[in-house]
Amino acid sequence: MNTLGELERTVLEHLWAVEGPVTATRLRDDFAGRNLALTTVHTVLTRLEQKGFVEHDDARPRQFRARGSREEHVADLMHEVLGQAGDRQAALARFVGSVGDDEVRMLRELLAAADPDAAPQR
Repeated sequence: MNTLGELERTVLEHLWAVEGPVTATRLRDDFAGRNLALTTVHTVLTRLEQKGFVEHDDARPRQFRARGSREEHVADLMHEVLGQAGDRQAALARFVGSVGDDEVRMLRELLAAADPDAAPQR
């Protein structure tokens, strides 16, 4: 997965936060405090689109939206990082050992829901 620059991350976070697609002009206006030129906003949106994070419609003016949710993005990042681990089991064990009780409980519930044949654990 391609890495995102700071402005790309900011724009993508904003697209996840707004309801529905937005125009580049609205994005520029939403970031008025940053004094971004409309061409800069278009460049960022084009880069995000090339990286697969954003899509636009064919209307005029074009409206942009995130291709997936923040949660899908995070899950993709987790898969990517895990795929780079030399020892996946060790990486997962280290991760599970580092999370709190609430997260352990949540992981157990999610795993049980993913595998209905699994016996509940306490």
